[in-house]
Amino acid sequence: MTFEDSKYSKLIPYKKVQFPFGTFYLTKHFTISEFNEGVHVDYAIASDIISHFSEEIKRGFKIGYIANRINSYSFDLQLWKEVSDDYDFLVASAVVSYTNFNHLNASLEKHFSEKSLKRCKSLDEAIKWILDLKEFKNKCKTN
Repeated sequence: MTFEDSKYSKLIPYKKVQFPFGTFYLTKHFTISEFNEGVHVDYAIASDIISHFSEEIKRGFKIGYIANRINSYSFDLQLWKEVSDDYDFLVASAVVSYTNFNHLNASLEKHFSEKSLKRCKSLDEAIKWILDLKEFKNKCKTN
């Protein structure tokens, strides 16, 4: 399920950002990525994303990240460490997997992430988990 098709798109204010490689939804407490089919997410793509949100990052913006894997794409595993070393704006991450293969990939990514990374079976589970983190708890109501 895409974020825009979820109940949360009607409950939580967000900013939609379109890139050639996918769509991002930025809320007060988390961002959701929905990469296009067949994309290889590497440091160049990560740099484009970070550059786009550089003003928020400079202001000490702390967010959760949700990878909503509605499409099949590849991800450079080393990115988890490189982004974490270069920037400190992610509180935690969730990966929504709709297939067993994507769930296995998320399990591998979990070993490379220095921050908490939860593997989820639905967008609903991922959003609830992010909003239940101590950094965001009681700051955003979704029901």
